[in-house]
Amino acid sequence: MEYIKIRFGKNLGQMHSRIQKTIDDMFQRVNPLLAVLPGEVWRPQMDIFETEDAIVIVCEASGVKKEDLVVEIDSGAVKISGRREEPRRPEVLKYHLAEIPYGGFERILMLPIPIDVNEVTASYNDGLLNIKMTKRTSKVHNIPIEGA
Repeated sequence: MEYIKIRFGKNLGQMHSRIQKTIDDMFQRVNPLLAVLPGEVWRPQMDIFETEDAIVIVCEASGVKKEDLVVEIDSGAVKISGRREEPRRPEVLKYHLAEIPYGGFERILMLPIPIDVNEVTASYNDGLLNIKMTKRTSKVHNIPIEGA
């Protein structure tokens, strides 16, 4: 069985500041092609949602081999990167439409609440990467007080 690479880092959130996100959003509104960060070729669509006990990320990465996906996680952010290779084609081509981007991508998602980095699972089926992260619990513990 092959596994999706999951790396645990520290302070991934610092890698992608709010200023950078604001700039990305601004340029994407003007022209979506300008929103690509240096080194990126495309930007897969993602959903992030919360259940009672977990945060779930679904990344649409059709055409990406599982061994070309990398997930890095810390308690406050997730970095998903990968590469979609262009298929071999005859050298003489006449395109009538070319919309599928190939090459590398990288997305850093800030998590809405801290997660337990020891309770993370990932699966990849039918072009969808699913990452489930258990929320970090902050249960209240009653401490007995001794003495008279």
